[in-house]
Amino acid sequence: MAPVLDHSKDIILFDGVCNFCNSYINYVIAHDKANKFAFAPLQSRTATRMAARFQTDFKALNSVVVIHGDVVYTHSAAVIHIIKNLSTIWLPMAYLAYLVPPFIRNRIYTAFANKRYVLFGQSETCMIPSIQVKNKFLN
Repeated sequence: MAPVLDHSKDIILFDGVCNFCNSYINYVIAHDKANKFAFAPLQSRTATRMAARFQTDFKALNSVVVIHGDVVYTHSAAVIHIIKNLSTIWLPMAYLAYLVPPFIRNRIYTAFANKRYVLFGQSETCMIPSIQVKNKFLN
C-alpha cells in the first residue's frame, strides 16, 4: 500500500549509514526553522514504500532524494531544492547553481557521492535521531 504523503512537508530520503549524509541531515535539521522537511533513511520501510509509489529504486540512484508532493528531486536538483528552503548563507549559491547546466552539476554530485564513504566513512547502522528531532523522522 502506498504511503499517505503529507503535502505540507518535503520528505528527504538519505543514506542513513553515510557519515557525510548524516552530518548534512543534521545541518538541514538545525537550519530548518520553518519546519519544511521530514526525513527517512533510504534503508527504511518508508523509503521502500516511497520507491514503490514512485516506481523508482531510490537506493540505486546513489543520491539524496527529495519528495515535494508528487515531484521527486534527485542529485544536484535535490540539494538545490533543500538549500532554497533553508535560511542559510548558502541560499544565493542555490540560485547561482541553476546557471550551471544540470549534466555538469550532476556529474560533480555523482563524483562526490561515489567517494563519500572513502572520504567520510560509514556507520554499520542508520543514525538514530535524538529525542529532540525524532518527530521529524518518518520511521
